[in-house]
Amino acid sequence: MNDCDALLRTVMAQAEALGIPISPEIDPHVAVNRRAATRFGCCKLRGGRHWIEVAQRVAEGLEESCRETLAHEVLHTCPGCRDHGRRWKEYAGRMNAAYGYHITRTSTNEELGLAEQRPPKYILRCTACGAQFKRLRASPLTRHPERYRCRCGGRLERIL
Repeated sequence: MNDCDALLRTVMAQAEALGIPISPEIDPHVAVNRRAATRFGCCKLRGGRHWIEVAQRVAEGLEESCRETLAHEVLHTCPGCRDHGRRWKEYAGRMNAAYGYHITRTSTNEELGLAEQRPPKYILRCTACGAQFKRLRASPLTRHPERYRCRCGGRLERIL
């Protein structure tokens, strides 16, 4: 298992070196979630303090995947970055350029070098670029893919 606390310190130092305004109120201990099946990490805000958690499979996976997941979550501690808005994306781009990360709004098991936890119940495909989107649960997207568009602008169709 990776030393997530040490990796968190590394990521925080990297962000600070780039002048990214991370919160000074980040708990130094990373929690490992043994039940997380669909998310890789999360950043919780309680009482003005940020708590970072990673899925057990991330903590036990490749060090670079764990570090990248922690970097993603650390960026959520910046003012105005609780979501994946413009400011968060700008900071992610700076971390990516400086340290070779591939921080994005969402990642896949494949991108992080992790095995699939559960097979998807639904698969949607873009009719223009062929991108596939896997989902474990029914949602408005899986029920009515015709109402949504891919990032490229193409229409979505359900193939499973």
